[in-house]
Amino acid sequence: MVDSPYLVTPGKKFKLSKFDPDDTGKFKDKDHVKADVEDNLKSLKNLQEVLYAQAKYAVLVVFQAMDAGGKDGAIEHIFSGVNPQGCAVSSFKAPSHLELAHDYLWRYHLEMPKRGMLGIHNRSHYEAVLVERVKGIAPKKVWSQRYDQINAFEEMLDSENTVILKFYLNISKDEQARRLQARLDDPTKNWKFNPGDLEERLRWDDYMEAFQDALGNCSTEEGPWYVIPSNKKWFRNWAISDIIVRTLKKLPLAFPKPIEGIEKFKIV
Repeated sequence: MVDSPYLVTPGKKFKLSKFDPDDTGKFKDKDHVKADVEDNLKSLKNLQEVLYAQAKYAVLVVFQAMDAGGKDGAIEHIFSGVNPQGCAVSSFKAPSHLELAHDYLWRYHLEMPKRGMLGIHNRSHYEAVLVERVKGIAPKKVWSQRYDQINAFEEMLDSENTVILKFYLNISKDEQARRLQARLDDPTKNWKFNPGDLEERLRWDDYMEAFQDALGNCSTEEGPWYVIPSNKKWFRNWAISDIIVRTLKKLPLAFPKPIEGIEKFKIV
């Protein structure tokens, strides 16, 4: 866990409405932040190379957001320079019949990164206390128990050398409307439009309450949540990449030692 104004501090009272989705920190505009983002992406590339070679730690990066919140764009931009061999993206849609036949964490556990890998989850095990709560798929007596179960699950992952970073991409309701309208107006984005997103939008307040409870109950030392201001995509990319890079720099990463006597080998 690294210090950040966007950290949901474990053990402290949390109010999602106090986080401004328009915040851009110390940066004035896209040009002002460009060099910093590029530096972060170069650092991430270099750190991932050592992470992959060492194969001692796994890194799980979770993205949650409302529809059109920018999960796909953030993943595409931030991880554009990493080695694909050491990176895996998992996107979670409605569960299949097979997945529904198991406990709610089963399908997510299958997609956890192995050591040496960056695992990126586009939506995650938090759907069990978000969508399932808001849509009434799981009753309160079921989903209310899941916060402690999720914390225990993440504590186990942490004890097995999986570093967990969780990002909630915080956009305003007005910004969501603009992005959904852009999907209708731009023929190249029509494929992204889902009428179901409009139904979910009607439940905005219910989702905000669910996110507040999930983030407040499940931001821990082992699995911190960060509320990323995401109305401005350029700032979102900087804030996320900055937290990831600073987290990786705290790990004792090192390339494996070469075989003994390597200096004696000659290529002929």
